[in-house]
Amino acid sequence: MAGWRGLAALMLALTLAACSSVPTSPDGKWARPDYASPADQHTANEIVMQAMALLDTGYRFGGRNPEAGLDCSGMVSLVVEKVTGRRLPHNAAQIAAQTYRIDRDELKPGDFVFFNTTGKTYSHMGIYLGDGRFVHAPSSRGKVRMERLDLAYFAKRYTGARSLFR
Repeated sequence: MAGWRGLAALMLALTLAACSSVPTSPDGKWARPDYASPADQHTANEIVMQAMALLDTGYRFGGRNPEAGLDCSGMVSLVVEKVTGRRLPHNAAQIAAQTYRIDRDELKPGDFVFFNTTGKTYSHMGIYLGDGRFVHAPSSRGKVRMERLDLAYFAKRYTGARSLFR
């Protein structure tokens, strides 16, 4: 009987441990855009919350420090590192290369949206919040803010969505 209890306790511990970490694929990238596990959903929610906490933070080209200012990829890499412990590059195109392409209709809170604002496919990015909204660090008006994807400026420049999860 004691053996069964020990085995049951071990199985419970392994199950809980599996749910408390962000699953990764063999190439080191995150897994599952459908947020199949509670850990994925929790991570996505935390990414959204951390992004929202940066609203009204000042803009600074090359910035990755909220006190000194953030740019778009600096904001995203800072948020992801705070939530997951993993540091993404400080470059929108490189972040796109390290994440998974998803269709626009698959966007979920915590995913990334990309825009062509300088003639490059992945020259600007933000964190999707849901309901057609995203947070980004634009140079114009100089503060991290929330926008709508259907705003004419962004709708015309939208180039795709990416996810940490596969």
